[in-house]
Amino acid sequence: MTNDEALARAAEIVATEWKDILDSEDGLIDPAMPRAAYANPRLRELFPTVSHGALYLSRCIRHPRPHDVGSLFPRAGGGFMVVRQSDGTVLGEPETVEEAVALIAANLPEGCGPAIDGSANDL
Repeated sequence: MTNDEALARAAEIVATEWKDILDSEDGLIDPAMPRAAYANPRLRELFPTVSHGALYLSRCIRHPRPHDVGSLFPRAGGGFMVVRQSDGTVLGEPETVEEAVALIAANLPEGCGPAIDGSANDL
């Protein structure tokens, strides 16, 4: 597989995962959270995962993932929390989902590009 083919395959996997999350009606997450993240072109290239009401984004499709992109959590009582799990840093606690998404994008790791079809070991 050429590098271009690998990039295209990764982009297809990412697009499918986004579609599944955006189309989901299972109530696992406030739909505004993935919609807002997907609206950001840089975040749309990352691999999304939903768990326990939170949105996680990764530079890798496979495990282990680096967890160095901010994750989006709803706060009890309103607003959001953005946490970089790789080092436990709370990047902020914005009131709106749009502010939270902007915070994630502003704190992407250096050289962050589209998600790769690999793990943290392949970065």
